[in-house]
Amino acid sequence: MKTPLIFDASVKGRGAAALPASGVPEPAALPANMTRRNEAILPELSELDVVRHFTNLSRKNFSVDTHFYPLGSCTMKYNIKSCERAAAMPGFNDLHPFYTYLPGGSQEVSGALEMIYDFERILSEICGMDGFTCQPMAGAHGEYAGIRMIEAYHKAKGNNKKYVIVPDTSHGTNPASAAMAGYEVITIPSLPDGSMDIDALKSAITSEAAAIMMTCPNTLGLFETGVREISEIAHSHDALMYYDGANLNAILGKVRPGDIGFDVVHINVHKTFGTPHGGGGPGAGPVGVKSVLLPYLPLPKIVKGADGSFSVITDDADSIGKMAPFFGNFGVLVKAYTYTLLLGKEGLIDVAEKAVLNANYIMEKLKPYYDLPYDRRCMHECVFSASAQGKHGVSALDIAKFLIDREIHPPTVYFPLIVKEAMMVEPTETESKETIDGFIGIMIEAARLAETDPAILKNSPVHASIGRPDETKAARQIDVKMNCGL
Repeated sequence: MKTPLIFDASVKGRGAAALPASGVPEPAALPANMTRRNEAILPELSELDVVRHFTNLSRKNFSVDTHFYPLGSCTMKYNIKSCERAAAMPGFNDLHPFYTYLPGGSQEVSGALEMIYDFERILSEICGMDGFTCQPMAGAHGEYAGIRMIEAYHKAKGNNKKYVIVPDTSHGTNPASAAMAGYEVITIPSLPDGSMDIDALKSAITSEAAAIMMTCPNTLGLFETGVREISEIAHSHDALMYYDGANLNAILGKVRPGDIGFDVVHINVHKTFGTPHGGGGPGAGPVGVKSVLLPYLPLPKIVKGADGSFSVITDDADSIGKMAPFFGNFGVLVKAYTYTLLLGKEGLIDVAEKAVLNANYIMEKLKPYYDLPYDRRCMHECVFSASAQGKHGVSALDIAKFLIDREIHPPTVYFPLIVKEAMMVEPTETESKETIDGFIGIMIEAARLAETDPAILKNSPVHASIGRPDETKAARQIDVKMNCGL
């Protein structure tokens, strides 16, 4: 049943609670220019009406806790509840970051400072970096911090750098981050096997290149086998290598970005360590660097004294400065830190192995039914094309809508851009074989319906609250305000 807007359900005169009359003198009236001219229009409902309204809305959501969520390149995996419990512990949850800056205040929050300090070193070990900052509050924010440090590095050396190089499989945030820092962007095409065309890179790169930004495995779910040669080419022009850590969960404990030539790395903790996705709550995007970039790390920096105490550096002329209030999204960092301690070294390796195994299992099972443009052993995600289904008038979007009716969140569609009718599937390491087999069965059913009864796919979804909204209009003519008649 369609849920009405809460204002449409309003009944004049109905209320939830009434406050008793005030027993203290009325305060002085505010100036007229600071008061509203009309009564606030609010829905008039009972408490039960409000509870049911928002509870029913919440039940319409797709979430990892309720549905299989194979959203490629976004890594929507189960968030372990004990990590949430750790972040809610009073020793963490009740702290105020201003304590740190009071005289002697660092002693009052030494546990929190030690947590961040220790987490930065764990991340350095995982990524093969020489230092980390936990300041950035999301992956893209981390990218911008990384680019700003690259900019500071070149400025300090007097380098004249004008552009950043990305492959055509890059996440959209890579060229966006480079452009925000003032760099032009050069895109390198991929070879037929899905890897970066190194010959094209050699032709494009000059001494004006500031950096090469890469995701490895790339957004086709394929490991960039030429990454060492690419990093050598970059460094020969004093360009730095930037590692987009979006797909780090595929190589945890197997390959360290710092060991294959990368100088900067950001981590999306919701993808790699199982914290809530940034779109559903606060995120975090820690950034690691090699030693040449350590002076430029954002402030504040946490240091450990010879006596084991912790303090904070808030002033450093070489630093790119503050990227976020206080210490970033501290609660999210606690969850990610807890995750690393809970799984340990062998557990994190197991994450990568199971993520890759699950993706390859799906790829092999669905290959007979969907085009696979890059038919190589994949990493943590696989990318199909619905081009074959297009011969029957069925698109990737139709299949995605069909999955909603089957209570499965659609995979990422139409990305990466170099794959026509792309469907990017990432099962993650946390799903069972039964769940994955169920998904495979429904995808096979969709492929067969495309041939025998495509109208079912074209008319999906029929069980969702909203069927096929005009997505172009929704994006270009955003209207989310209530019409109060004022």
